[in-house]
Amino acid sequence: MTDLTLQDIAREMKAIDFGMLSTRSESGRISARPMSNNGDVEFDGDCYFFSYEDTRKVADIRQAPGVSLTFSGAPSLFGKPGIFVAVQGDAVLSKDKTEFQQHWVDGLDRWFPDGIETEGLILIKVVGNRVDYWDGNANGTIEIAR
Repeated sequence: MTDLTLQDIAREMKAIDFGMLSTRSESGRISARPMSNNGDVEFDGDCYFFSYEDTRKVADIRQAPGVSLTFSGAPSLFGKPGIFVAVQGDAVLSKDKTEFQQHWVDGLDRWFPDGIETEGLILIKVVGNRVDYWDGNANGTIEIAR
């Protein structure tokens, strides 16, 4: 039984800055690295991440777009664990500066000093199709219809 809605999960994910993005390498091994979602989580299950194009994660996505994201929220003051969220989906790569502008937030210039004009900038959109969660009280799976 699913107690939380996709909107509930998106709200929780907005409050978690860093998650892990897992990709499958050409050799078939799974590789994970931390990524900031910048609070850019839509209610339909999509997440957005900026990266440099010449990275292993982008090469992995190009050869196998199926990815997973994992997020872990902070525990409450009273000891209840934070929420754990796992998103499965497909990554789509974009070099469209209009999309960059739509998803750019203050603070990204820490990693991308020239803003949306940063040489080699790419946007990774993870189109979620399944979300699993556990929050210490409830757990469930949400299949995202597209």
